[in-house]
Amino acid sequence: MKLVANLSLALASAGFMFLAATAEAKAISLTYDKSIGEPGFAPGQLFVPQGVGERDATGNIYVSNGRGYDPTTDTFLPNVGNRVDVFSPDGEYLRAIGTGAQGKGAGLDEPADLKFDPITGNLYVGDVFNSEIDVYNPDSGEFVTSFGSFSGQGAGDIFFGPGGMDFDKQGNLHVTDFSGDVVKVYGRDGELVKTYGSLGTEPGQFDGPAGIAISNTTGNIYLNDQFNNRIQVLDSEQNFLYAFGTEGTAPGQFNEPIGIDVDEQDNIYVADSQNNRVQVFDKDGNLLTIFGEAVENAGPPAPGELPFATNPADLEPGKFNWSGGLSYNDNKLYVGDFFTGRVQVLNVEGKKVATKVPEPATLFGFGVFALGAAATKLKKNKQSA
Repeated sequence: MKLVANLSLALASAGFMFLAATAEAKAISLTYDKSIGEPGFAPGQLFVPQGVGERDATGNIYVSNGRGYDPTTDTFLPNVGNRVDVFSPDGEYLRAIGTGAQGKGAGLDEPADLKFDPITGNLYVGDVFNSEIDVYNPDSGEFVTSFGSFSGQGAGDIFFGPGGMDFDKQGNLHVTDFSGDVVKVYGRDGELVKTYGSLGTEPGQFDGPAGIAISNTTGNIYLNDQFNNRIQVLDSEQNFLYAFGTEGTAPGQFNEPIGIDVDEQDNIYVADSQNNRVQVFDKDGNLLTIFGEAVENAGPPAPGELPFATNPADLEPGKFNWSGGLSYNDNKLYVGDFFTGRVQVLNVEGKKVATKVPEPATLFGFGVFALGAAATKLKKNKQSA
């Protein structure tokens, strides 16, 4: 495949970056800052971290942490994961929110994406196997309420239920229904007010909608259309604006993107999961930079193994084993590193809107500790293989 001429390969401090080599514009760069958490199952340790976010009021980092399940006995392990772990800005473990339980409003059965309500400050957590959104007081950890309902596990589906979520300017919560291939919008009272999207490849259609981010400036909606390997951008009324990306490993291409967020300039940050990297685009979908490389033998663990593909896990800065959840806040990027049990924190530097940059082309049971929220092509694509 033809490589874009304006890209030059630069080695960053822990990971590779592609930078736009033009005199007229300076691209964003990402550099490694630190890691939060370490692989394991004890307090302060993580396995398959998904949702991640920094709370403005405190600077603390909240991380959705795994699901315990023993497939050999079909046993749910409530005290293994099934919680949101809270860390200080320096990465010190503080406490956990939520407990493992099955049933509506009972507790968490695999936490996925998380967001803070801009009006109340409450913590909203996608609860995959309980098929709902759970709401907590982020300071006390007290359960507030739960609401919503999402598509269940269908034939061949690996991931299902609530995927990504974000609040719009009116305080409504938009949640991707991953296996339903739609986005559901919930009002302030937790009632469903509308849905948009459908299964397909046309503009405004999705195949496994994953992460979602809503601009605070324009209200535009950015969606990771995971199995279509593209980013779709809609306006605040859910009208299609544009899309970019195709399947592949070249710059600007994707292999099942999961996490997404935008900054104050509507630059777009994408966790390109199975390419084990983060890609950054400007508001028009022009590629700005790429950060990260794969650990050796990247991929999910084999059945019967711990959810760390290597033991001990490869914790070299800038290396990923599936980049998953992603969140931007105040020139920091938080990236959940699925199968190394940590969150990598990246510095966002040189943030300017580029004028001349190349354009890109226009989980399941793993041994004793199982995960339903890391999706692979097994969901739909391999049914026809």
